[in-house]
Amino acid sequence: MKKIAILDDFQGVALEMGDWNSLERDFAITVFRDNIPMGRTLIERLRPFDMIVAMRERTPFDRDLLTALTNLRLLVTTGMWNRSIDMAAATELGKLVCGTATSVHAPVELTWALILALARRLVDEDAAMRSGRWQTGVGCELYGKTLGILGLGRLGEAVANIGRAFGMHIIAWSANLTRKKCVAAGVQLADKTEFFRSADFVSVHVVLSDRTRGLVSAKELALMKPTAFLVNTSRGPIVDETALIEALENGRIAGAAIDVYDREPPPADHPLRRAPRSLLTPHIGITTDQNYRLYYSQAVEDIRAFEAGHPVRVLNR
Repeated sequence: MKKIAILDDFQGVALEMGDWNSLERDFAITVFRDNIPMGRTLIERLRPFDMIVAMRERTPFDRDLLTALTNLRLLVTTGMWNRSIDMAAATELGKLVCGTATSVHAPVELTWALILALARRLVDEDAAMRSGRWQTGVGCELYGKTLGILGLGRLGEAVANIGRAFGMHIIAWSANLTRKKCVAAGVQLADKTEFFRSADFVSVHVVLSDRTRGLVSAKELALMKPTAFLVNTSRGPIVDETALIEALENGRIAGAAIDVYDREPPPADHPLRRAPRSLLTPHIGITTDQNYRLYYSQAVEDIRAFEAGHPVRVLNR
């Protein structure tokens, strides 16, 4: 019987979100509810499986891991891109990689939940109420503030559209962003220095790559206003975690809301967990009922199509 592994099902819901029952006659399905870092333990865990369903970039499938997984024939990633998979190595080793659709709405809505929570101090005021206190601080309005969109792709543009509804001034920057693209999106193009100096809220939406890794470093954080906030719902390594922790501890910026991390989940003793002026969520930008049903129903479709000899949503051809 062929073996399928479903990785990183922290909530224990994967089997409810797709028609896995239709595969049970031909496949043994194992669900893992934790994450194992790269190394021998991960190899030994995954070696028996013919097919693996990975959750986004949480487990990097580099050449060494793909080479070690001699039984692996099909790797399904949630989403239609995954930069933590060595596609060239997968192709060379004869391992097909397929993807699934993903929701635009889920991460955009979380971005705005985090922006609003920072602006109105929701976490602090909730904690104050629970401890018997009342009105411990003063928040800020979004109207008239400047929203900086770092990366004006599909998600960044959707975030910008909502910002306009709040009456915010929208600016954008990324390395290859053009004025034509900004005009079409109804936002103002800024140079990098102006972007970080002007924004009251910086929202990160660039794709993680060698060029964007560490893009928001101590230098960029030092440019920001002491009243400004940073929101990252894209990928952890885009923001230098050490520099961000120092900026929060020193009051260099007013606060940060972070949904993504260099390592997921971060260790229990990670200093970011104790950083002041921070709102931390456990990469829930994608964890909605609708999005998970999309991920796992299409993962089942990918497996069926692969077995039928007509693979769909192939990413490494």
